[in-house]
Order: sequence, then structure tokens, then C-alpha cells
Amino acid sequence: MIRPSLRRQSRPLLLSWALVAVVALTSIGEDRPDRVIADFEGTTYAPWIAEGTAFGPGPARGALPGQMAVTGFEGKGLVNSFAGGDDSTGTLTSPPFAIERRSLNFLIGGGKYPGETCLDLVVDGSVARTATGPNDRPGGSERLDWASWDVGDLVGKSAVLRVVDRRKGGWGHINVDQIVQSDRSRGVVTLARVLDAERRYLLLPVDEGAPIRRVKIALDGKVVRDFDIKLAEGKPGFVTFLDLAPFLGKRLRIETTLPADSKALERIGQSDEVPDEANLYREPGRPQFHFTSRRGWLNDPNGLVFFDGEYHLFYQHNPYGWDWGNMHWGHAVSPDLVRWSELPIALTPREHGDWAFSGSAVVDRANTSGFGTATAPPLVAAYTSTGRGECIAYSLDRGRTWSEYAGNPVVKHSGRDPRLLRFEPTKRWIMAVYDEGEGRRAIDFYSSPDLKAWTFESRSDGYFECPDFFELPVEGEPGRKLWVLSAADGEYRLGRFDGKTFTPEPGGKHRLWHGNFYAAQTFSDEPKGRRVQIGWAQGITFPGMPFNQQMSIPCELTLRKAEDGVRMFARPVAEVESLRTGTRLATRSEGGLGSGSEDGLGPVGDLLDISALADVGPSGQLTMTLPGVVIGYDVGRRVLTCNGTSAPLSPVDGTIALRVLVDRGSVEVFANDGRLAISKGLGPKGGGDRMLKARAQGEKIRFRSIDVDVLGSAWR
Repeated sequence: MIRPSLRRQSRPLLLSWALVAVVALTSIGEDRPDRVIADFEGTTYAPWIAEGTAFGPGPARGALPGQMAVTGFEGKGLVNSFAGGDDSTGTLTSPPFAIERRSLNFLIGGGKYPGETCLDLVVDGSVARTATGPNDRPGGSERLDWASWDVGDLVGKSAVLRVVDRRKGGWGHINVDQIVQSDRSRGVVTLARVLDAERRYLLLPVDEGAPIRRVKIALDGKVVRDFDIKLAEGKPGFVTFLDLAPFLGKRLRIETTLPADSKALERIGQSDEVPDEANLYREPGRPQFHFTSRRGWLNDPNGLVFFDGEYHLFYQHNPYGWDWGNMHWGHAVSPDLVRWSELPIALTPREHGDWAFSGSAVVDRANTSGFGTATAPPLVAAYTSTGRGECIAYSLDRGRTWSEYAGNPVVKHSGRDPRLLRFEPTKRWIMAVYDEGEGRRAIDFYSSPDLKAWTFESRSDGYFECPDFFELPVEGEPGRKLWVLSAADGEYRLGRFDGKTFTPEPGGKHRLWHGNFYAAQTFSDEPKGRRVQIGWAQGITFPGMPFNQQMSIPCELTLRKAEDGVRMFARPVAEVESLRTGTRLATRSEGGLGSGSEDGLGPVGDLLDISALADVGPSGQLTMTLPGVVIGYDVGRRVLTCNGTSAPLSPVDGTIALRVLVDRGSVEVFANDGRLAISKGLGPKGGGDRMLKARAQGEKIRFRSIDVDVLGSAWR
């Protein structure tokens, strides 16, 4: 087939396609009316018998306390075993009934745990048929979907239905409704669509309220993409995309399970542009100087490395949905840590469920791995394959495409999230990787001469996932350096490292970041010699947008003396200041806002860089507010608070200095030149104008200066 032109066009091209129903409907005795076994519209389950606590006193009327929205059931009531939460258990059993139709249809949702969260059909004392919900990992939906059993061979027999909840923990519940005997199956069937890949992107409509479907895309009979997605039947909430560049000019087959009358596959299209490209990064809820992915979910930053003029940001990414799942490595590059360009996905799961979890990347400058050459060193990434262990991949084209090492996995254990670094004194590579099991949560250290053969060296207990490990000089103490070992929760220890063992300094763990901040990682090979960190702003969501979650602002880390010893400090990288527009909205200088007074400092926008310096006395309060942001400092308690998150903070020479970055969706506060940092989502903004207000209350308390600079968009 001739390769089609890649000319750009704004209108999506409808695919040439063939739709095949792989499993046909049962259509025997269609004239007989359906018989409803149970619709759960009453106030009690009677005559069904409930045992245990999971099902509550009677049918639920939708979601129960602490549960996501439950959809897809019919009428007002349904069976919902979330009563008391996911740790409650029990059974719900029907009275006997005669099987009189060829199909038994029902709505089902909840947990995907055979024998533990299920609906059983019991005949002659044995389970003759069983079904579960679709969910066994985070990111699922509470939507019920039609399922069907062919019971033609059981017609005339007496049966009992039993709803089972024996599971505790996540998705440890089951939802059931509208159980009907029929001569027509209402369950999902396997549908397929054949298409010619003629444009760059396959457009996939998403409805976050729809059930999860597993989609397989095959080329010449081999599955090349296999993922979960909530395909839209009607108007989508948003449209995501799959990059067809590797398959252009080829014939593909898309297969999934859907209701037999579904039109979802017909709604899939092709285009040379990503969806709504003209408005990309201009959406009303899009952060303007924090990294977000074009479409879908993101979490942990991975593989932060500088190479050949570019900062590389890889990250955990679900390209096909708003929630966590389908873990790929997304990829973006930047010349300055502020202005990012998103590239095609770097690492794709090898097969369904074998996801590409977190890891890191380095430049193998001496080509110790043999993947590149001495003059063209490879980029090498280490990541966790959830089905295999710690794996290595490499790129010879500046990270644009990646190849797997044939000897994977290079480390196989009970952990995840490998962090690579070069330890020059021994000329060996180091892998710091999370390990768990037998009651331990630890960081293990391995070493290697070539990034392929690894030797276990030591273990440091008391950490949880996503380690980072690096060395920093102590400012003001020439020649003194300390190693920093941190994990996902942001706590860190200082110590020494000899290439085999990390020996911590006395004093235990310390914390720099508070609030929405998780799984941070720092850049390898940073060209200015800085240690630059980016974290996942965990939990900052963007409802109604085609993307979800954001990264924190890149920060430079340093070690300095504080009131309680050497500690890590963080301040936004200097490049952030390049976004300042030159407009200063409000300034209060010497003698500005005195004790006991409050002042409105003028209306402000939604992209701000605020610097404030305050004098404090023995007791009192400092407060700064603007729509969605409340920052306070309690002088007596020595506690800084931002949007409900508090952290200890002592004055320095009688002053408190604050640097505040406000974006669409988030606020970050850096206190006393980065002695502590808080990352938070914006709170309710309310109505009225966007006034910045400041208040100083107490003896000898005043804001000495407040400067407000307007920031521009990093995307424009």
C-alpha cells in the first residue's frame, strides 16, 4: 500500500472500516416475555437473605458514604456491598427459582475478584456460572454494565443466586441490579473494526462515566497496543489519541467487548492533529507554568536527565483516561525547565497489565553498556516492568525512540522504582531501588560496571518507593559534601556513601516539602552543576479538563546550615523569572503594612509571583489571601499554613520571607529562602474581584514589603 501523505487537516478523517460481531446474539424464542427475578426497588432485600455487614439493611439508592458515584443501574435501587466500606463482607442469597429462559441477564459492577466479589448461579449445590465486576486496581469506575449467562443447558432446573463479598481492601465490593431471565442475551460481545492507518493520530472518544473496556490493536495478527479505556457511546467528555506513526500505511484491527448495539467503535476517527490542537494549553483550567500532559493522567516524574541541549522529563502516564492506569512513560523536553514540548510516548507496556512503572535515566558517556559508541553515547533508562522486574532500555536518537535490552530483567526482586547514578570513585553505576517484603520497606543498593550486570551491595531500611539519591556540597563549609537519600513521601536522610553502603548522619529523617508533593526526582547531568528537583503535585485535580494532575515547579536544591543543623533548601529555578511580564500589580515597601491593619493590595490575575518580607514580634498573626489561597503565619506557635497544610517555621533574624507562586489550580509557598516548601491545590475562589489582601496582627508585626509580579504563560 502506498504511504499516504501527512498533510495537515483540521477535520478528522472517518476511517475506512469493517465492523465485525465476533460473538452473535442469542435469538431463540424471542416472542416469550422476559421474567424479572429481582430489580431491588424495595426498601428491604426480602425474600433474599443477607448475611454479614456488607449489604446493609436493604438496597442502596446509588453510592454509599465514601464511595464514588455509582451509575448504570436501573430504577432507584441496587445491591451495593460497600456498606461500611471495602472491608465489610457478607453474602446475599435469593430464594430458589426455576430456570425458564436461555439467558440470564444482569447488571454488574465493582470488584474483579473471582470467588470474592462475584455473582454466583448455584445449581444442585455447585456454582454453575459466576461473574465479577471489572475493577481490580485504582482508576476504575463504579458503573454497572450488562452481563449475560447462556443457561440453555440448565433450563428446567432449580437454581439460587448468591451475591458474594469476601474481599477486603480496594475494590472489595460488588454491585448488582436488574436480574432478568430472557431468550435474548444482553451481555457484551466482542466487536472488531478493521482500518487503514492513514493519519498520524487515532482519535479515541472518552466518557469517564462509562465502563472500562479493554482494547486490543493488532497488526498482521500480532497485538501491538493493548490498553483499558472508557469508550464513549454518546457525546465524549474529551477525545484522546493514539500515535499511529509506527503503523502508517498498515491495516490494523481494533477489538474490544461492547454491548451488541454499541456505536462506540464507529466514533473512532483519524486526524493529522491531536484533538482540539488549536486550543491546546489554552483550556480555561490548564496550568500555565506547571507541566501537564496534553491528554490523560500523569503522576511520578521519571528519568529526569539533561542531554544534548534538552532537559528530559519522563513521567508516569495514562494516555487513555483521566484516572490512574495503563502506566506508560510520557515524555517532554525543554531548553529551560519552564517551556516544555511533549514528544511521543517513550515506553509502552509490553503487554496488558505489564506496565512501565517508575524509574530513571542517565547518559552513558563512556558507553560502558555498549549500546552506543564512544562518540555517540546512549541514553539509558531503568524502569520497573510490573510483570518482570527492573528493566533497562536505551535510546540512540536523543530519547525519541527506545529499545529494550535483550537480557531484561536485570534485577528481579519484590520492589520497584530504580534510581540510576554514576559513582566515579569506583567507576561503577549505582542503582538505588525500593524493596519490600517480610515486613521490610527499604532502599536496596546495587552496583554495575555496565548497567546490565548488577550486584547487590547493601540495604537501608525505613523508606517507601520512588527513591532519589544524590550528593550535595554544604554551603559555607568548603570541601564538605553529604549524600541525600529520599523517598516518595519527601522525607530524607543525610549521610555518607562509599559506593556500597549509605551511612546516615545522626538525627533521623527530615522534611522539606509539605502538602501535595510526592515521588520527586532530580536531574542527572544538569549542565549548570545544579541539583534540580521536580515532584508530582499529587492530588491536584482538574475536573472537566481532558488532563489530570500536574508536576511541581522545578526547584534548585542546596544544603545549608539551619537552626537545627544542616538541612536541604529548595527555591524555584531562576528560569521561572523569565515568565515575568514586567507588570507589577502591587508593592508595599518600608513602613508599609503595620501591626493591626489590613489592606487590599489591588486586584490581581491568576498567574502570580509574590514576594513578601515581614517583621515579627513575640506573638501574633500574618495573613495573605487571594481567591483560592489562604496563607497564614502564627508567630507564637511558629507555624506556617497554606490552604489547610501546616509546617513548622522559625523566623530568621526576626523576619519571615515568603515566595508564593500561583497558577491555575495550585499555589506553592517557599519560606525563608526555601527552608520549607508547601504545594497545595487552590481552594474555593468564591465570587467578587481577585483582590490580594494582607493583614498583620500583633506587637511589632508588619509586612515590610510585598511585591506582586504578573507571570505569562509558558505555553505561548
